[in-house]
Amino acid sequence: MNRKIGIVGSALVVAGIVAYLAWGSFSDSLVYFYTPAEVVKLTPAQENDRIRVGGMVVKGSMKVKPQDTEIEFLLTDGEKTIPVRYVGVPPDLFAEGQGAVVEGFWRQSGRFEAKLIMAKHAEDYMPVEMKRAGKEMPKEDLIKTLKQ
Repeated sequence: MNRKIGIVGSALVVAGIVAYLAWGSFSDSLVYFYTPAEVVKLTPAQENDRIRVGGMVVKGSMKVKPQDTEIEFLLTDGEKTIPVRYVGVPPDLFAEGQGAVVEGFWRQSGRFEAKLIMAKHAEDYMPVEMKRAGKEMPKEDLIKTLKQ
């Protein structure tokens, strides 16, 4: 009887340790991102906190300074729009009218200083041949191709 209690107790301790380690590594990898409407409400004390902001790049807002590799654009969530400044080479999929997540610092001057841009791509995949021919793939056919 004592042996069974010892085995069950040991199994529970091991299961608890595994659960603790799994939860600790999982929660560390979660990164929440703010919307522009949430960012404008941040306090001056949070100015040095590195955060992520997600939204859509406003069409016609991108200004590129190639000599400095500086890009300025507006990011919106439909409610609020914030100006973003980034120095560096953006990802290939980064474009106006597309979704993006920027990581960096919100300044009380009202501008976001991005250190990293993560571009979101469109979910619509179409074979290159169809795109060149100017055809559009119906959603039903797209779903069928993804299931195969």
